[in-house]
Parts: sequence; C-alpha cells; structure tokens
Amino acid sequence: MITTDFVPGSPCWLDLGAPDVRAAAAFYGAVLGWDYESMGEGEDMEGGTFRKDGKIVAGLGELTEEGARSAWMIYYSVADADATTQAVERAGGTVRVAPTDLEQWGRMAQYSDPLGGQFAVWQPGDTRGVDLVDEPGSLSWTELYTSDAAAAKEFYGGVLGWRFSDTELPGGAGTYSLITPAGLPEERMHGGLLQVGAEDLAPAGGRPYWHPVFAVADCDAAIAEATGNGGSVRMGPQDAEGVGRLAVCLDPSGADFVVLTPARS
Repeated sequence: MITTDFVPGSPCWLDLGAPDVRAAAAFYGAVLGWDYESMGEGEDMEGGTFRKDGKIVAGLGELTEEGARSAWMIYYSVADADATTQAVERAGGTVRVAPTDLEQWGRMAQYSDPLGGQFAVWQPGDTRGVDLVDEPGSLSWTELYTSDAAAAKEFYGGVLGWRFSDTELPGGAGTYSLITPAGLPEERMHGGLLQVGAEDLAPAGGRPYWHPVFAVADCDAAIAEATGNGGSVRMGPQDAEGVGRLAVCLDPSGADFVVLTPARS
C-alpha cells in the first residue's frame, strides 16, 4: 500500500496539468471532495495545491507545453535526481525536464521511458511529498498502461530499483505486474503495470501512460459526480475480486484517472 513514509522508488507527489485551472479545481472538488488553494493572488489561478481535510493531496498547474495533453504526472522519490537522470539516459529514456531546484522544497526532474511513458522524480528537501494517501479522496495506487510490459519492467527496475511480481487477470485478460520499492516487503507494493492494446493507449495518442488511482468511499457516487460535471467513464464500474469496485474516468479535459472503493478486508 502507498504510505507517506516515503522511500526511494515510492510515489510521493502528483500534479495535474490542465488547460483551465479553475474548471479543473471545480471538477475534482466535486468528484473527490478536494479544496483548491491557489499559489497566486486574486483571479490569477495558474497553479496551486489540492487539499483534503486540510492535508495536501496533489498539485494543479496550467498546461503550458505546446501540443501536450492534459494529464496527471506522478513523481517517485529518489535520493539523487542527477544520478537518476544518468540512469534514465543509460537505459534509453529521455529527459524532458532536467533536474531543477525548487527553492528549499526539493529537486525535480521529468522523463519519458523508452516507449514514451512520462513520469517524474522528486529529491526531497524540506518537502517529502503529499500529506495524505490511501484514504478516501487521496492517491492509493499508481498504474502504467504500456505497449511492452517486459521492456517497461527492465527500464523501471533498472532506474528506480523496483521489484515485480506477476499475477494473471481473470478471464485471460493478461498479466498484471505488481510493483514494490526495492528492499521492502510485498505488502508495501504501490502500483502495477499492464500491457494493453492500442485502443487502451488512445488517451495518450498511442503512447504508454501512467495514471493515478484515487480511493473513494463510494465508486458509483464518484462516477455520478464525474459524469455530472463534464467528465466521462472509459471503463466500469466493475468489481475486482480482492481489490474493490473501480472505474476508469476522464475529466472534462481528457486527463485519465481511476476511482476505487477498496474491498473490505
């Protein structure tokens, strides 16, 4: 499970690049019960943070990259962003944003894996990451849809030290690879990757992509809020044995995310 006891290789932060910050803040406020806190003043809402019950759960910023789609970016904790950048390049990845200091808070970099999946890393300074995870209205899992699971495992295993354990999906739907940070037991797994077809990669123009899974108290109620506020449902809702009830959603700008009501233990 995801925790805020961040270790190298574990997810620690996520932010959304949106073409309309105000509209995105309203949408996720309705669906996930988030409050938006702008980093600017007055009517200028170029970026800020989402909070749940006063705790930071994600960031939000204006989408400025020409030709980019609105999407969630997931950050993984690393001890040394420069060393990670070198590892990415050696493994055939691409540096999208070189390691950059963000004042006293920490140091970040953004990459694409060799197949095109975009992700980021965070070298903590004063800020280790989000304040709340694995609770309703917060990040509970991260997931990669990829065109080549074996290649993805080789890349991320080498760059971030992840270990993988495979499980077969029901009905012959494929193999799901569970991700655990290096040196931790499997009960600390934080995500998974799945090899999918072209139709499932359509939201990212055919490239692999990461998306966040948000815990919610009621999956169907969250879906109703999503569709009632301009979003849509790509898959579900459906019940996954031992996992819970989930649905893959798109926000009004096309950013994908999953809502999950975990199964009762």
